[in-house]
Amino acid sequence: MAAETTNPNPEFPDPQELCKIYAEVAERSSKLISEHVQRQMSRGVTPFEDELGIAQAFMDMTGKLLANPYRLAQTQMSLVRDYLSLWQNATMHFMGLPTAPVAMPAKDDKRFRDEEWNNDFLFDFIKQTYLISARHIHDAVNSVEGLDENSRKKVDFFTRQYIDALSPTNFALTNPEVFRETMRSGGQNLLRGFNNLLRDIEEGNGQLKIRMTDTSAFELGKNVATTPGKIVFQNDLIQLIQYTPTTTDTFKRPLLIVPPWINKYYILDLREKNSLIKWATDQGHSVFVISWVNPDAHLAQKGFDDYLQEGTLAALDAIEAQTGEKEINAAAYCLGGTLLAITLAYLAAKKDKRIVSATFFAALTDFSEPGELGVFIDEGQVSSLEKKMSEHGYLDGSEMSNTFNLLRANDLIWSFVINNYLMGKDPFPFDLLYWNSDSTRMPAKMHSFYLRNMYMANKLVQPGALAFLDTPIDLSKIKIPCYFISTIEDHIAPWKTTYIGARNFGGPVRFVLGGSGHIAGIVNPPSANKYGYRTNDAKTLPESADAWLAKATQHPGSWWNDWQTWVTSFNDEKVPARDPVQGKLKVIEDAPGSYVKVRIDKNSKKAA
Repeated sequence: MAAETTNPNPEFPDPQELCKIYAEVAERSSKLISEHVQRQMSRGVTPFEDELGIAQAFMDMTGKLLANPYRLAQTQMSLVRDYLSLWQNATMHFMGLPTAPVAMPAKDDKRFRDEEWNNDFLFDFIKQTYLISARHIHDAVNSVEGLDENSRKKVDFFTRQYIDALSPTNFALTNPEVFRETMRSGGQNLLRGFNNLLRDIEEGNGQLKIRMTDTSAFELGKNVATTPGKIVFQNDLIQLIQYTPTTTDTFKRPLLIVPPWINKYYILDLREKNSLIKWATDQGHSVFVISWVNPDAHLAQKGFDDYLQEGTLAALDAIEAQTGEKEINAAAYCLGGTLLAITLAYLAAKKDKRIVSATFFAALTDFSEPGELGVFIDEGQVSSLEKKMSEHGYLDGSEMSNTFNLLRANDLIWSFVINNYLMGKDPFPFDLLYWNSDSTRMPAKMHSFYLRNMYMANKLVQPGALAFLDTPIDLSKIKIPCYFISTIEDHIAPWKTTYIGARNFGGPVRFVLGGSGHIAGIVNPPSANKYGYRTNDAKTLPESADAWLAKATQHPGSWWNDWQTWVTSFNDEKVPARDPVQGKLKVIEDAPGSYVKVRIDKNSKKAA
C-alpha cells in the first residue's frame, strides 16, 4: 500500500455526531422494515414476465455455451494465460521494475482515475484482475453461436450490467479513494453513507431512488427555465409558451418547438448560456414551445390521437390565433420528433400547409434498430408493463428513469453509489441532473400504443399502417424541407436508425451528424465550441448511413449555426417583434408555467 492510504492517526468522529447518525439510521431502518413487511403482506410478490424472459435468455446462452466444450476450453485457457501474465507483471511491479500493463481501462472509463490505481501495487493488481475477467466474461457470452437476436441482445446488455456492478470501484475495501476516506474518518463516511442509503429508500417509498443532485438548489423560473415568456394557451395536455423577443424585429414565420413528453421541455432552457430557446430567440425567431402536462390517472385514456389533436394541432391553431400567421417552422426533440412526423403526415393527407419546414433533434421515425432500448421491449416485457400501468392508469416516471440510467450505469448509477453511500457525501447541485431527476408519467393508453406500434411493429414507416384521427398516414407524402440532427454517441436514438427514418420522407432532407450523445450533442451552444458536426451535401441521401458518413465533411463547433443558415434560407422575411402580451390570446401566466412545475417525487413542491 502507498503510505497515504494507511493513516496511523485516523480522525475519529465526534461522539455526539456519531450518536445522532446512529439514531437516524435506527429510526429509518425500523420504519422501512415495518413498511416493507406490511407491503409484502398486503400483496404477493410475483415475478414479472420480463424477469422470466431475461432468465430464459441466459439459460439458452448457457446451454449453447456448454454445448461447445472446445470453445469454452479455449476461453478458459486464454483467461489463464492473461492471469499468468498479470502475475508476472505484478511481481516485477512489486520489485520496482518497469512493466507494461496487461490490461488497461478504456480512455473514456472514468472509474480508475485515482492515481493509486496505477501507482499502488495492490490496487493496480485488483484493477487489472477485474479488467481481464470482465473482458473474458463478456467475450465468452458474446461469442456464443445460435442465439436468436433478441436473446443475444439481452445477454449482452445484462452481462455488462453484471460486470459493471462487480467493479472494484464499487466496494469500500477495493476503492483507494474510499479506503483513504474510511481510514481518515474512522469509518464515519460509511455510516453517513448508510444513512444516505436509507434516506433514498425512504424517499422512494421502499424502492431505492438514488439522489443524483441537491434538488433544493434549483427552482424553475429562478435558476433554470429562466427565459422570459408567457403562457398564451392551455388545455388538458399542454401549455403553450411564447417567449419574449430580444430583437427589434423577428422572422415572419414563428418557430414551434415540440419537446418529448417523456421528459420536461426545459432541457432546452437549463441556463442562459446553453439554452437553445434563448439562443433561437436571440437569433430573431418568434419562439413557441409546448410544455406537456405531467399526467395522472385522470388522463389514463389519453392516446396518440389526443397528443396529436390537443398537442401539435392545438398549438398550430393557437399560434395562428396569436400571431395571424398561417405558416410556421417546426422543430422537435426525441419522442416529440416522432409526434411531429405524425403531424406532418397527417397535415399532408389533409392538404394543410401550415408547417413549411421541420427539424428533428435526435428523433426516431423508423424503429427497426432501436439500440439498447430494444432490450426492454418485447411481448413479455410490454405485457408486464401494461399490467403495471393498469394499476394506476399511467407508467410511473421512475420506471423510465431507471431504464435510461441503466443505459449508462457507470455514470448514472455507480458513480452516485460511490459518492453517496461509500464516500458518505451529499450529491453536488447540477442543473442537468436536476432535470434528469424531474421525471414524468406516461398515460397508459398512449404508452402502450407507442411501444406496440412503433418499437415492436415499426408501423410508422409502413404507408397506411397507422391512422390518426381517422386519417391513414404515409411519411413519404411529407414534401416539405426537413433537417435531421443526430449524434454519433446517442444510445437512445442511434444515429444510423434516425438516418434510416430520414430516408422515408418525400421532400428534401438535410442530415447532420453531431458529436457526443443524446443530450450533450444536441444542447451544444456555439459559444462552447465543442464536439463539431458532419454534413454531406449530396442532393439525395445515400442508401446507407455508412455511405453517407464516408463522404461527410467534418466541421468545428456547433450544429446550431448550420441549422440557422438552413432555416433562414427560406425564411428571411422580418416583421416587428411580437410581444406575447400584445397578441390576440389572453396571457394565462408567466413562463415556465404551472404544468412543468408538477413533480412526482413526494418531497418536492407541487404546482399551484
